[in-house]
Amino acid sequence: MASVDLRDNLLGISWVDSGWPILNPGNVLDYFSERSNPFYDRTCNNEVVKMQRLTLDHLNQMVGVEYTLLHAQEPILYIIRKQQRQSPNQVIPLSDYYIIAGVVYQAPDLGSVIGSRVLSAVHGIQSAFDEATSYCRYHSSKGYWWHFKDQEEREKAKPKSKKKEEPSSLFQRQRVDTLLLDLRQKFPPTFYQPKPGEKPIPVEVKKEPEPPVESVKQEEREPAAKAPAPAPAAKAPPEKRARLQ
Repeated sequence: MASVDLRDNLLGISWVDSGWPILNPGNVLDYFSERSNPFYDRTCNNEVVKMQRLTLDHLNQMVGVEYTLLHAQEPILYIIRKQQRQSPNQVIPLSDYYIIAGVVYQAPDLGSVIGSRVLSAVHGIQSAFDEATSYCRYHSSKGYWWHFKDQEEREKAKPKSKKKEEPSSLFQRQRVDTLLLDLRQKFPPTFYQPKPGEKPIPVEVKKEPEPPVESVKQEEREPAAKAPAPAPAAKAPPEKRARLQ
């Protein structure tokens, strides 16, 4: 069952035999035809020629599956092709294998390459959508918004800018000026400073002259003299007496 699984997924495996010496175009096909190699088909024409001890030139006269050396770049790269021979001049390519530093890999076909690229792109897009969905938040009163994990850290790292104080309104300034003027009149300053840094000078407060005591007493007497005398009380009419007859 393990060999079947390996043959079904040959694009994901590799094979190497470290017991072989340095490869060259003369022995690379013998190296590829080792029995432990999962990429080699033992029912191919190469195996028939090898058992009959014939040269590889006899493969052109046979019909069936065969392996041939397609390209060689000594001493590290070799490309072997598996093909279906139908006539001496007609073959159908089945698959290609490349050997790099003794390690054998199967070259993927065009459909496998496109499918792998599409799968990688779809996986990336799906991952991006999943991550974006995890940052989405919804509330019935607020609606939708984005909440990123590092948003709070960025806000904490940002330097806090001082809020500019709004200037006072005209009403506030006039109201304050009125209060200050009222306080100045009630509590006049006792010192003033001509220039910054100089010693304050006391303010001389002019006191109004007090009126003499005699004039005050006369003013108190005059209202009492001028006050009108109380009117005499009205007499009641005499009582009528009854006459005696």
